Amino acid sequence: MRTRNALKKNESLRASLPYTQAASIGIMFSVEDKQKHLDIKEFIHKLENDGKKVQVLEYLPLKKENYEFMFDFFTIKDLTFWGKINSALAQKFSDTPFDYLFYIDREPNPMALFLLASSKARCRVGRHFEEDEPFFEMMIEQNGTNKGLIESMYNYTKQLK
Repeated sequence: MRTRNALKKNESLRASLPYTQAASIGIMFSVEDKQKHLDIKEFIHKLENDGKKVQVLEYLPLKKENYEFMFDFFTIKDLTFWGKINSALAQKFSDTPFDYLFYIDREPNPMALFLLASSKARCRVGRHFEEDEPFFEMMIEQNGTNKGLIESMYNYTKQLK
């Protein structure tokens, strides 16, 4: 309920910018395994080589390892009794007006969806989830691996002119 309310109240300007003009990129994902972590690092490197400033936020589920402690993160412990995320890092990330915000999860995470709903990003990009269409300006139909999802997101976004 809080997530849907945040989605309705968010009046941020939404528009896709040509990739070549984009300067700031946000990446949000849920920790799964070491391979996903490596795929995200490779994606960041690719974006930085394109001259983009990249910020990353990860959702760290209970009993999952935070590989290398490279990225800002939030956990279920940051959720208040009333369903609000009480993390300064997550709030700062949500308030940042990224040109593109990539959400790299193959299954939707309610904690991440709340941040997407309140995000100030201009263009939110994620995997196609029919019930979650209001959270994104661009959705990618991809049923393969995380690496495949990342590559599809990157390739489609680069084509925006």
